[in-house]
Amino acid sequence: MHADGLMMSHATAGPAGPFPTLHTPRLHLREITPADAPALLALHGNAEAMRWFGSDPINDLAGAHRLIEMFAGYRTLPHPGTRWGLCLREDDRLIGTCGLFGWNAGWRQCTIGYELLPRHQGAGLMHEALQAAIGWGHEHRQLHRIEAIVHPDNQPSITLLRRLGFEQEGRLRDGARWGGRFHDMLLFAHIHTPAGAA
Repeated sequence: MHADGLMMSHATAGPAGPFPTLHTPRLHLREITPADAPALLALHGNAEAMRWFGSDPINDLAGAHRLIEMFAGYRTLPHPGTRWGLCLREDDRLIGTCGLFGWNAGWRQCTIGYELLPRHQGAGLMHEALQAAIGWGHEHRQLHRIEAIVHPDNQPSITLLRRLGFEQEGRLRDGARWGGRFHDMLLFAHIHTPAGAA
């Protein structure tokens, strides 16, 4: 048992070692598998749900499988990271994902990303999931800095990040492109200060 009610176990092994399955009071954070393709299509094929994600919606199961392969690729060089599938504790069906990616081991930093089906938003589930993911990153990857890049109009995500201790550091002009146009993005960062540190 870890802080904040977080429990960790290991599932399938891969190039980066066993996948770090996490458990929170309401959620099960597990490896994303090919069986999750229909659920990923329901989420990533929803233009409204994905309007702030940073890429165009996927159109078919083949796109969902490519996304699963991309998330699995986070666990290998040159793009190290981990992407978890989010499920309610009583149901193994995927309702979203979250992850840490783009790790720079020397700088002890990475980027965080996440998305959740609209019907599960507003209940604090992503806050719970990200607390677990961030805690795991500090404990098992010695992360000092975690960055988040968010659209200025995505107020729910901005509120979530601030609740998690992220602070806005700047604005990336035309920092992303999807939907056929460029978008300004806001840069947030969370700095880890270990207990007892000055």
